[in-house]
This record gives sequence, structure tokens and C-alpha cells, in this order.
Amino acid sequence: LPLCHTHTHTARTLPLRPTPTRITSITLSRNECTMVSFAGSSTFAIRHGRRIIPSIGRWTVSHHRPHQTHQPNNYLNLPCMLFSTSSQHVSSNGTSDTAKSRKPRVLILGSGWAGFTLARRLEKSLFDVRVVSPANHFLFTPLLPSTAVGTLEFRAIQEPVRTIKGLGDYYQAKARTLDVDNKVVTCEDIYRGVKFDVSYDYLCVAGGVKSNTFNTHNVERLEGIVVFFLKHLYHARQIRNRILECFERASNPTIPKVQRDRLLSFIVVGGGPTSCEFVSELYDFIHKDVAKWYPDLTDHIKLTLVEAGPGILGSFDKALSEYYLERLKEEKIDVRLNTALAGIDERYIEGEQITVARFADGSEVNFGAMVWSTGGAPVKFTTNSNLNLDRGRIIVDDYLRVPENQGRIFALGDCAAGPDSLPPTATVAEQQALYLADCFNNYYSEFDVLDEKNQHVEVPLPGPVTPYLMPWNVPWLNKLMSKSSPKFQYKNRGAMASMGFGGGVTDLKQTALPLPGVKLTGYASYLAWSGTYLTKQLSIQNMILIPMYWFKALLFGRDISRF
Repeated sequence: LPLCHTHTHTARTLPLRPTPTRITSITLSRNECTMVSFAGSSTFAIRHGRRIIPSIGRWTVSHHRPHQTHQPNNYLNLPCMLFSTSSQHVSSNGTSDTAKSRKPRVLILGSGWAGFTLARRLEKSLFDVRVVSPANHFLFTPLLPSTAVGTLEFRAIQEPVRTIKGLGDYYQAKARTLDVDNKVVTCEDIYRGVKFDVSYDYLCVAGGVKSNTFNTHNVERLEGIVVFFLKHLYHARQIRNRILECFERASNPTIPKVQRDRLLSFIVVGGGPTSCEFVSELYDFIHKDVAKWYPDLTDHIKLTLVEAGPGILGSFDKALSEYYLERLKEEKIDVRLNTALAGIDERYIEGEQITVARFADGSEVNFGAMVWSTGGAPVKFTTNSNLNLDRGRIIVDDYLRVPENQGRIFALGDCAAGPDSLPPTATVAEQQALYLADCFNNYYSEFDVLDEKNQHVEVPLPGPVTPYLMPWNVPWLNKLMSKSSPKFQYKNRGAMASMGFGGGVTDLKQTALPLPGVKLTGYASYLAWSGTYLTKQLSIQNMILIPMYWFKALLFGRDISRF
């Protein structure tokens, strides 16, 4: 049977038969009902159009219209049968007759910096926390470029969602549409495409954004073949396999020169920290590992970094941006500023199929792999939600609430647009999630959202909340150095970007941390970068694995196996 959660305003109380109860037969019919016979009992008729819904400690029932267009021909929408470990009564919206036996459900869409942090920090004794996300793990994105070339292994920078203690449930699916009136989110299973509904009392949208191709010719069509985004763990895996494939194919003695030169040309689009860190990691990989195992290819490799703006690392101090730029040029990386990618062509040159990048200035570069890391576009749920948007991001107020929804819907992370126009970064998303978790645990928990009398009552605004200035959870230090406020307060913690082993830039000039407003480069910056991100890992396991992989890469080199 398909498993789903739904919501209905008409709560029918259905008597549950205490366990153990054995079903002796189920008679399916094409009319209005299905006959279910129980051992030592009478036969019950259950109408079609209801589905089984899992709930903590029991099975519940709810009304649901089947999505026949998304089901195979041999799929029969079976009715719901109720089983319970107790003789209590359960209503058709999945709640017990006794209001005290159910906690308010907080539905979180997304498992990134915002969604995962919020799910971890919410007090499970006060809320029934559910997560919907196509990724069943949290990804530590600052270290993602390192995995694309083998400096780190993929599992060392992720945390499974199901490891969250006390989590009510997790569904690996994509949220598609929102029914505000019935407090229901329609989701789509990522494996079979079957749609199901999940009800909520509070909704926290943290679905992030997807890579924006700006309708550049052939970028989306060739994505996953020669063009790769760098946003998720599977993207890094694709990039790693493609890079190694290019080296192996180029080393074949029968390959024509024009094809070899194309395969050994790599283009990185974007001038932000992710793009710059990746091209630096790739340079390290080429000159410390590829040069050892593919010595004949080194002189033919070409790296190109393309940025449509006037400079790279635009959010950093100008002196640090220029320092990083000069270092890239010293490494003979072709950096093209004020240059936009116009499109990608597939041509035949000397009988070989070649992929060509066309730039707005009229120049062209043949390439074997392109990494696209620039811009963000709203996901389908955001565009289909009917919530007010600002350039593809959900508009929220100073309390991260979506206006005109009685304080029941929140948005945070990259998909949210607040009054302060904060950048879509990991540190913003994390601080928003920590703030919202405190609001729920300390203030919203005191409002009885399950009471029928409060169904149309605005949830009261929160009281003072201490902002999270420190990168680590040090409450007393945050209170000492920051002033509490009911509104969300973002605290600048500085900015860092690595440059492979032993290099990088750190900008602390605008930070609110109790540190000197300094700028760091070279080994000092690398130590600050690696130390900060190592200590911010969410599990002891990854705190151990990451330095082990760093040591392995330094001592023995990166792995060049392709599998």
C-alpha cells in the first residue's frame, strides 16, 4: 500500500480494534467499498479513496483522492485498514481524540543548512518533527569542492537525516504544491513518482534553490554529460568520474590530438568561493597527482575560470580578491573576467565530435568538462506554492514568517528573502535555523495550535532571542557579546576561501566576532579555514575521518580510481 500523510477538516472518529487481530480475507470490489473480514469477528466495509498513513505507535486513516495519472495500470488504490496497539480512538486527520496525546507537527522541507539544523535543534518533547527532502543527508557544503578531486571522500562530509534524535519521520521525496487552507503539502516520491500528502501544524520551508543556467544554450541539455553543477554530493561524484575519464581517454595512444586537447581542457563558470576553491583543488590534483601518474599529459592540460563580473570573490575585501586572482594567474589558470558564457556547441572537427564553449566576446574554447557554479533559481515547490516571491525567493518578515499565514508558515535559508536582503550563504541559513528553533522551543510551544478555538488566531510573536554570533554552540558567550531581540539578527562571522593545501584567504574586517579585524592569507588562512570547518562537524566520526583523509592525500596522494 502507498504510505502517505493527509489532512482533513472533517475529523471522523473511527473505533480501533485492539491487537492482536488477524485478517482472514480481503475482498476487493470496483464499487464503493471493500470487504475486510477479521478472525472471530464480523466483516467490515471500508470505502475506497482512503490510504494507510503511518503514525507513531499506531496506524491512522485519512481521506485522500488518488492520483491515478501517476500510478501504473496494475495499481489499485486500496482503502485503509486500521490497526492499533491500544483501544484509543483516532480521528481521520491522524490525531488522537485526546488533544494532549498529540504534539504540534512541524513539517520541514529540506535537509540543508537551514532544514537539518532546525530539525536537530527543535525540542522533540514539544513538537512532532517531520522532514521531507530528496536528499536523505545533510551536506557540509564548504568541503564539497575537496571531494570532487579526491582530497576528501564523500561520506566524510555528510550526516544522514535519520540520525537526528527523536525525529518523528523522514520522507525521501520532493515537495510539489502547498494547500494553505487545509495545511497540506503534496509531495512526490523520488523513486516511483507517486504523489502523497503530508499535513502540518507549522510549515518551515527550507528547500533552498537549484542551479540557474540563465537559459544558456545547451547547458541544461548537456548537464551530467560534459556540464556539471557543484551543489550536491552526487554532483561531486559526477565531476570526479568525468575528470578521471578525461585523463584515461586522453592517455590512449590512438586518440587524435584535437580530441586529446579537448579532453584535457576544463572550464569553471563562476567567480564565487565554490568555483575558486574547486579550480584550486583541481590545480593541486593535476600538479601533485596527475603529474605523477599521467606525466605525458601535464603539458596539455588547460584550466579556465570564467566570471561575468569584474572580479572574483566579490563578497571579500578587494585586496584579498586581488591576491587570490594573482595566485590563480601565477598558476597559469586562464581567468576571464567580464566574460559571459553565450552557449555550448557540438561540432565535428577533423572527424571528431567536439564540445565548444562560446563566450559573449566572440572567443571559443574546446573543453572536456565544464563545472557550473553560479546563480540560483527557485525550485518547483517555491514557484508552485502561491506564496509571495521576490526574485524567486519567498518573502518573509523580521521573524522569518511568511506574511498573511497566521504565523504558521516560515521560510529560511536560500529560498527566503527577508527585509535585510541577506546573501544566500550557509552561515545565514544556519543562524536563521538556530533563531527559529529558539522561537519554537521557548515561545511558540506555549501557544496551543491544536485547540480548535485557535485555528484562526495569529500565533503570538516571539520574545527576545539571543543571536548566534559564535560559530560553535556557546550560549553564555553569545549572551555576553550580543543583545537579544525578538527579531532575527544576522551576525557576520567573516569569510574564508581555501586555495588547496596550505593556501587561502580569510576576511575578518567586517566580522562581529571578538577578533581583530584582520586579513589572512597563505598558511595562516589555511589553518583558520581547516580548523574552523573541522570543529564545526556534526559528528565525532567526521571529525576523525576528515583529518585522516587530509593526511592520506598529503602523504600518499589522492585516489585516481574510477568506479
